[in-house]
Amino acid sequence: MIRALICLLALASPAGAFQLQWPVDCTLGQTCHIQHYVDRDPGPGARDFSCGTLSYDGHDGTDIALPNRAAMAGGVKVLAAAPGRVLGLRDGVPDFAPPMPGKECGNGVLVDDGDGWQTQYCHMKQGSVAVHKGDMVAIGTPLGLVGQSGAAEFPHLHLTVRHEGKPVDPFQPDPGSCGPASSAGLWDRLLPYEPGGFLAAGFSSEVPQFEAIQAGLPVTPLPSTVPALVLWAEVFGGQAGDEMEFSITAPDGSPMLSSTAKLERTQDQLFRAVGKKLHAALPAGTYGGEIVLRRKGAEVGRIATQVVVTP
Repeated sequence: MIRALICLLALASPAGAFQLQWPVDCTLGQTCHIQHYVDRDPGPGARDFSCGTLSYDGHDGTDIALPNRAAMAGGVKVLAAAPGRVLGLRDGVPDFAPPMPGKECGNGVLVDDGDGWQTQYCHMKQGSVAVHKGDMVAIGTPLGLVGQSGAAEFPHLHLTVRHEGKPVDPFQPDPGSCGPASSAGLWDRLLPYEPGGFLAAGFSSEVPQFEAIQAGLPVTPLPSTVPALVLWAEVFGGQAGDEMEFSITAPDGSPMLSSTAKLERTQDQLFRAVGKKLHAALPAGTYGGEIVLRRKGAEVGRIATQVVVTP
């Protein structure tokens, strides 16, 4: 993987020679996010195209992630980012299972886009691949559904772009130093960069299990007799030193709780929760929650949620 990364940094691709459209039927920053970018660091560290930390050593593609497995179960289409011919595919690899040697991509499709370009789509949902070897696909042709097959710890599409067999970073195809995007790269439009943010937030009567949050906790009313009122939030791209500011407001708008949690280590995905033990029934009504993610004092993201407490 390191050798492939060195080849990437040595590759010079003429601007405008190849163009990609967004390959997932989701809205970036709302119903999906980019968890990892191509690693542009030739050494043992990791660095994305913006000099940020949303990558890991030797990562050769772009990971477009769904917020949870409930979103995956709803069926989110993987779309051809460029026209071409299907060179190969795999289906039948179980989702959520340990990766099998040689099948780390899981269920996927490889497309020859012409002029030495290829696009590879990985981790698709078992049984969802909708094309056959030799098929010609147009931009936007459904290839399958986002899944969690192969070496995948969360539901996402891993998209690898190659030119003459060498991985190319679609956000910055030319070699050189990293920094804020000044162009769209290979994309048909400039895509926003999120250094981190929120995936979900909610209320519960106890601190939830992370597995339940990743599955997709439903929003349901709480009885007034709950033993505690807990506000939780899930984050992607959290860095050591980040702070999460929690606040809960009562139905009349008065402050009920305010607390700050500091992240001690960098993690791809994580959650934190704060709460208040109750010694009497809660007044019925709608309780509001807000969480702000700050990095070195600057706001990275903000999310709001609410819960109805019934008599």
